[in-house]
Amino acid sequence: MTYAVRYYTKTGNTRRLAEAVAGELGVEALPISEPITEKIDILFLGNSYYAFNIDPEVKAFVASLSKDKVGKIVNFGSAAMLNSTYKKIKAEADKVGIPMSEKEFHCKGEFKGIHKGRPNEEDLKAAVEFTRNIKAKN
Repeated sequence: MTYAVRYYTKTGNTRRLAEAVAGELGVEALPISEPITEKIDILFLGNSYYAFNIDPEVKAFVASLSKDKVGKIVNFGSAAMLNSTYKKIKAEADKVGIPMSEKEFHCKGEFKGIHKGRPNEEDLKAAVEFTRNIKAKN
């Protein structure tokens, strides 16, 4: 199996999760400004809600993906107020014909003093365990 980790963050929370995920996979966590150039089996995509939606840059990144290069997307992220971005990411992935894993990782993220210190060490360990489980099943 080949893996890549890409993320989008405004606060650094999702970057921290991406680095934990990438560490388990033995790859580098890169921002979505870095295109997918190699063929990979699974793309772990980190993102969050901003103003009740995924950022337009995330939408553009998913639109740039090719089903010839990406086998499947695994969604992960953090947010202070809303939970999963899964449905929003899946809608974008469907447009380019890339399947999404039904499994995803989400935790609280700190924003303007809400959920101070999140994601914390426990969240990062949970992200690593989630990643380990994805690897074991693929």
